[in-house]
Amino acid sequence: MANRTVKDAHSIKGTNPQYLIEKIIRTRIYECRYWKEDCFALTAELLVDKAMGLKYVGGVYGGNVKPAPFLCLLLKMLQIQPEKDIIVEFIRNEDFKYVRALGSLYMRLTGSSIDCYKYLEPLYLDYRKLKRQKKDGSFELIHMDEYIDDLLREERSCDIILPRIQKRMVLEESNLLDSRVSALDEDLEDMETSDEEDIMDIYKEAEKKRSSYRETEKSARSPSPKSGRAASPHHRDRGRKRSRSKERSDKDKKTDKRHKDEDRKHRSHKSGKEHREKDRGEDRHKDRHRDRHRDHGSRNMSKDDLDIQEANELRAKLGMAPLRP
Repeated sequence: MANRTVKDAHSIKGTNPQYLIEKIIRTRIYECRYWKEDCFALTAELLVDKAMGLKYVGGVYGGNVKPAPFLCLLLKMLQIQPEKDIIVEFIRNEDFKYVRALGSLYMRLTGSSIDCYKYLEPLYLDYRKLKRQKKDGSFELIHMDEYIDDLLREERSCDIILPRIQKRMVLEESNLLDSRVSALDEDLEDMETSDEEDIMDIYKEAEKKRSSYRETEKSARSPSPKSGRAASPHHRDRGRKRSRSKERSDKDKKTDKRHKDEDRKHRSHKSGKEHREKDRGEDRHKDRHRDRHRDHGSRNMSKDDLDIQEANELRAKLGMAPLRP
């Protein structure tokens, strides 16, 4: 009797509400201690207090398939079938996040497609952390928006097969739902406007730099306003001094060049003269040596030999054969 559905309960999805949970898991819930002790004779008012004491969400865990208290309270809600207003208050509760998670799962199991999108999609803005129990008994951290996204998109949550719902696109085309406005659209619009403002600021700065650069180029190319006027005496004197100093420097350069050419010519002439004198001295030395040799030979020769020698020298100059003594 304690496990039966209330008499005035309405069938959901064409069947008993408790049958939305699989038979094996349902029998494990009936046999667990939490169901027998804490869920016995619960009403909708007392169920709220039990839901406020939840510490995590989860399905079944362990090798012997133990159900979590979260799953036991869900089956109790399916058994007593509370009113829709109570479930909506569960979902809108901002103080106790596990109460909201329990009401969201119950709405996903029992509500229509329109109710699921209408009441669950606003919970995408809830980023609070939830503790979820795995099948091996360990825990992991998730966020409320992830949990809601799993309810709307996945086929199974907390080890329970979720009923199928229509796609949002079909409901929008049939005008049963308004088009969803994402919370990120405003942020994207703000980012786009800020990007456009940044681009405009960069463009304005570039235009300022370009205009200043053009003005500097124009001032550099255009003649100064003082060029058309008559030069002052001070400027005339400075111009004359510059021209005189330039002429003097040119004259000094010319004189230096002339002196260098003269020194070069003098050196070349002197060197040529020295070479000529050196050659003359060598010729004189050779003539003296030849004369000495001739005098030395003439002393040892007789008069006839000298005559023959002179005749041979003359014949050698004429190209004739020498005479033999």
